Amino acid sequence: MLKRSKTTVDVTTNITIRRPIHMVAEYAVNPDHAPEWYVNIDSAEWKTEKPLSVHSQIAFKARFLGKDLSYIYEIREFMPEQKLVMKTENGPFPMETTYEWESIDEQTTKMTLRNQGNPTGFSRWMTPLISVMMKNANKKDLKKIKEILES
Repeated sequence: MLKRSKTTVDVTTNITIRRPIHMVAEYAVNPDHAPEWYVNIDSAEWKTEKPLSVHSQIAFKARFLGKDLSYIYEIREFMPEQKLVMKTENGPFPMETTYEWESIDEQTTKMTLRNQGNPTGFSRWMTPLISVMMKNANKKDLKKIKEILES
């Protein structure tokens, strides 16, 4: 599903992974794994103490649309094996990312990845392109996590 307006990005993608929900969720929520399965993330650094919980902060370095980006996500909602919501307020593109997991059966999990944001400044004019590029990147990310977890 891809929704867009002139100033808002709202991209949702999902994939089915042949692994139990606990395996998929535990891997996905660990920021240390993010550079392994996110095509645009180069590094993740904990800014707060482990383990992951509401208010945890993680600094990410990424590359998107040819630009180097640095931003800090804060965990806003965390229900293990159900949902994770993290949000950044800083940078040219304030973003909220949501992971959700649904058990299809004991060995199969549906993972949904949603990114929502309101580009500011020059980025706002690129919203349609950002939406398409983000959708493509999210599809690659989910294919990569599926490949990692199913191998």
